[in-house]
Amino acid sequence: MIDKFSVLYVGQIDLENIGREGTPADERRYPNERLVEALDNATQLAKLLDEQGFYAMWTAEHHFQREGYECLPNLILLGTYLASQTKSLKFGSAFNIVPMWHPLRIAEDYAMADILTGGRVIFGVGRGYHSREVESFGAPVIDNDANRELFEEQIEVILKAFNEESFSHQGKHYTIPPQVPYRGYDLKEITLVPRPVNRPVEIWQPIASGRTLEYLVSKGFKAMLALTGEKLVDKLFHDYRDMSARYGRDLQLGEDMSLSVGFYLADTKEEAVRRIRDSHDERYKWFAPFGFVRYSDENGRPWGTPGAPTRIPYIEDGVAQNAWICGPPDHFISFLKEMEEKYPGLDQIVLHWPEGTPWREYKEQIEIFTREVMPHFRPSAKSAPSVATGAGEDGSA
Repeated sequence: MIDKFSVLYVGQIDLENIGREGTPADERRYPNERLVEALDNATQLAKLLDEQGFYAMWTAEHHFQREGYECLPNLILLGTYLASQTKSLKFGSAFNIVPMWHPLRIAEDYAMADILTGGRVIFGVGRGYHSREVESFGAPVIDNDANRELFEEQIEVILKAFNEESFSHQGKHYTIPPQVPYRGYDLKEITLVPRPVNRPVEIWQPIASGRTLEYLVSKGFKAMLALTGEKLVDKLFHDYRDMSARYGRDLQLGEDMSLSVGFYLADTKEEAVRRIRDSHDERYKWFAPFGFVRYSDENGRPWGTPGAPTRIPYIEDGVAQNAWICGPPDHFISFLKEMEEKYPGLDQIVLHWPEGTPWREYKEQIEIFTREVMPHFRPSAKSAPSVATGAGEDGSA
């Protein structure tokens, strides 16, 4: 049953001249005093969501984006700060791009955040897709196989660091610890200090392909689908459940998954579509060239595969595929009730903040959603902060 509502904020600033015919994405360039507005947006949004009873705020790690779309380079640091400004809201990483980190450094940083926030930072991992970002940090992304190989070894190191009192690792990319003398003895193992106290660590990963799905299921990771057409959603929800069963986990449809949708609430569908059109189009001007149009044709073939469309979508495409929910609150309520019926294990819905929508307008949308939609579902789950001092290995006192 759906009882957790969250928001995904990728870190955009308020953009001018948006829309399909607006300023081309690659021609946007903002000075630092504008780019830092993303941090103020994040703070204001966190406080609003906390007041309104939302479960979590998800953010996205990106670098060097002078275009103003995604301006948050460190999600663990941001989540730790925002937890100090709020009471119970969780802060999810969607996602920490692991190839741009040393695995021990990200493990340490998350452990600190876990302890300092009482378990309010959610760990998410991804492989990255911006060549300007990943390759600038010295990691591969254009070579997809090399990127996957590095990522999977890094995850192996991170899981050892989280879960083992002391450990060693010998792989293609990392030898941990190095074979060096230390204080009169030969170094054989190390211990992450501190380790997270809330264990096992809840880890999320986006589903980008069938190969990704099997990997994250094999690791017991939870899965997020974002702005995905309903036919692909249905297939991936079934595939996740069925593959989990093969790995010994008996799940309901939708369990350990979240669904992110775009939305706009207005008196009519037509009015909502008109108001969101330019923001929708601004998003896909930026994202479609990366392959992020997760819609399918009438035969269920994902866009971009042979015979299926390859183009920047219109908002009507997203509405037709229930990736964008536009109309009066009753329409959104009906959609969510249908999701509950189809996917009885689904409990988490993530609302996307469209990249072209300014803060004031999105704030109004969240307030309408809180007032008109959320009361029709169980109150958002509020996880009590874990004990950070004197806690046991599982986070209990």
